[in-house]
Amino acid sequence: MASVTQHQMQKHFFSPEECDSMRSSIQRILDGMEVPPHCRTEFSTKEEEQLQAQMQGSSDYFLTSGDKIRFFFEKGVLDERGNFLIAKEKSVSKIGHALHAHDPVFKQITHSSKVQELGRKLGLERPVVVQSMYIFKQPGIGGEVTPHQDATFLHTEPLGRVLGFWIALEDATQENGCLWFIPGSHTSGVTRRMVRAAQGASTCVEFVGSEPAYDESKFIPVPISKGGLIVIHGEVVHKSEMNSSAFSRHVYTFHVMEAKGTSWSKENWLQPTPELPFPPLYT
Repeated sequence: MASVTQHQMQKHFFSPEECDSMRSSIQRILDGMEVPPHCRTEFSTKEEEQLQAQMQGSSDYFLTSGDKIRFFFEKGVLDERGNFLIAKEKSVSKIGHALHAHDPVFKQITHSSKVQELGRKLGLERPVVVQSMYIFKQPGIGGEVTPHQDATFLHTEPLGRVLGFWIALEDATQENGCLWFIPGSHTSGVTRRMVRAAQGASTCVEFVGSEPAYDESKFIPVPISKGGLIVIHGEVVHKSEMNSSAFSRHVYTFHVMEAKGTSWSKENWLQPTPELPFPPLYT
């Protein structure tokens, strides 16, 4: 597998029409959204909040979302009874984790000829799609995503076999929460993992190891315009700030694994299922 040295950016990889088709498709999914109150998982990458969210009766909803289309919400949008405090379509943080399998528009984009061609250019021999997400980064409330490595959540042996494809469906700017990276941070391995907890534990996942304190001054912003694609190495450290602007920052993102010579960790929260084995990227 050819090295993606940390992230690669391709401007206007997708057309405005393709971006708008994904936004229209997600609007249809939102229009049909019905989520039982006990399943309303608020999404966060902060350790205590992640584990707390797993303990609020919704851990099974998260843990079994790998082969489904499910909804996850911003912090502070629900009252203590699980009812929405703002319009429900404005409260969603992300939808995951199998849009690529169950929605025809996202399936077509994920397996599009230009994505397949890029995969071959990157040296991917037997890539499989492991998950997909639509991220809203809602105006005014879209929460920060703290510094992390994707391999913390999607671990392989050996490392270096997971790539994220991050597609901006509208302009991603410093004001509305674009990505920030630490250049060169993909070479130091992974110091923290999120793993499935042992049966009977109080949470369904737990963290092993710890995230180091990163030097904030080393992060560089990577704004990108609508239709742009960022390919993200599984071990590069990246983050995004809270969206305090009046504009959303919609993104479709999916992760692929080079399956040749790679083993997917049985401890990862995300596991292939009989209903949805990880589909090959190349069709």
